Amino acid sequence: MKAGVIGLGAMGNGIAANLANSSLLSAVWNRTQEKADAFSAEYNVAAVGSPAQVAAATDVVFISVSADNDLLGVIDDLSEGLSPGSVVVDTSTVAPDTAREAAQRVRSAGAEFLDAPVSGGPEGARQGSMVMMVGGDERVLERIQPLLDPICTAAHHMGPVGAGQATKAVNQIMVAGIMQGVAAGLAYGKAQDLELDQVIEVLSGGAGNNWQLVQRGPNIARAIFPPGFKLALHRKDLDIVRAELAQQGKGIELVERAISDYDNLIERGYGDEDISALFRLRQEEIG
Repeated sequence: MKAGVIGLGAMGNGIAANLANSSLLSAVWNRTQEKADAFSAEYNVAAVGSPAQVAAATDVVFISVSADNDLLGVIDDLSEGLSPGSVVVDTSTVAPDTAREAAQRVRSAGAEFLDAPVSGGPEGARQGSMVMMVGGDERVLERIQPLLDPICTAAHHMGPVGAGQATKAVNQIMVAGIMQGVAAGLAYGKAQDLELDQVIEVLSGGAGNNWQLVQRGPNIARAIFPPGFKLALHRKDLDIVRAELAQQGKGIELVERAISDYDNLIERGYGDEDISALFRLRQEEIG
């Protein structure tokens, strides 16, 4: 099987690189042609002119885009290049209903669709250590497993199309809560004149240990927030959760607090920073 990748952003670039390094990648496409050309030159993989050309040149197409409408637009653009037996794997984070709509459009072209959002951040994408949450036909997932081995440590089948995105929503809610706790805790530690690097080292061996503390704590200690998971993107993901809950007349206080904090930071020009920029707000509160 040969793979193609559509979308060479923070996650898609890592996915494509690992497939290329395993000699499994045949074609890439990106909305910004310069980025695709640069990838093509580095990995000796064709940078084609349209999503349909990616689909025509490959057996499995991986998609990594930022928003629901972007996904559906790409699906429409690539459909004419699909053939029976082709598989489209969407690693983006979108609403479950959007995943189901995408699946319907792909199936109408005679191909298969898996919604397969991932967790692990750009680091995981680069290292091939992501975890994948998959909705769709389990037999299709098993068939494309050789293409997943270079890009993730595990691909878990969660149920029918949409189940992958629902699982990712659980992840995003938890990430919001964990990041709130890390930012508040480290802001308190700084206010107590503790050496934050030492605090992080000590707590990493105890019950307070978590991925955000280990991966983002050192940057927080230096008050720098380079984008790993962009704050504006997490805000978008939480808005998906909010909308799903609103349809049921429900809500989650944690989600509302995180969205409010993100809106505050976005208005101040920090939307492209990592979500650990929440430390800015917690430090202002504690002083």
